[in-house]
Amino acid sequence: MQFCKETDIQAAVEEVFAFHESPDALTQLIPPWENMRVVESSGSLRVGSRVVLAGKVLGLIPIRWVAEHVEYDPPNCFADIQSSGPFRSWHHRHLMIRTKRGTTILRDDVDYQLPLGWLGHILGDWLVKRKLKAMFEYRHNVTKQLVEAKRCAVEPSRERR
Repeated sequence: MQFCKETDIQAAVEEVFAFHESPDALTQLIPPWENMRVVESSGSLRVGSRVVLAGKVLGLIPIRWVAEHVEYDPPNCFADIQSSGPFRSWHHRHLMIRTKRGTTILRDDVDYQLPLGWLGHILGDWLVKRKLKAMFEYRHNVTKQLVEAKRCAVEPSRERR
């Protein structure tokens, strides 16, 4: 299965990448309705670093999700895979694409497989797609707001130049 979300952010790729490298970025990007928390982090996006999330699926089933970073190409992209967790497989690429206008397209590409084979596909595919859409919508909105707000606070306005 595949999922993709793109958002245009009024900032340079370096600024968008730097946001993702900030120590509290992941915590800020977890939607408030998700029962998940960061329980371990190596504080890096570099290859070999990892993050451990813990929480409950559907508010009932405890999960522990271990993600390992497998690609690091600043300021263009980084990627992680699930080394253990709720999916049969998970590969997530975070891309920052420079536009001719000087903005950045933030693109999240996720390739995943649900557990339980065909049964997981029949029972969970609709729910996973719905949750991914809502989660990445939230994450992109937060990233856009925080990066653009920081940029406006740092850059003097054109009138004052």
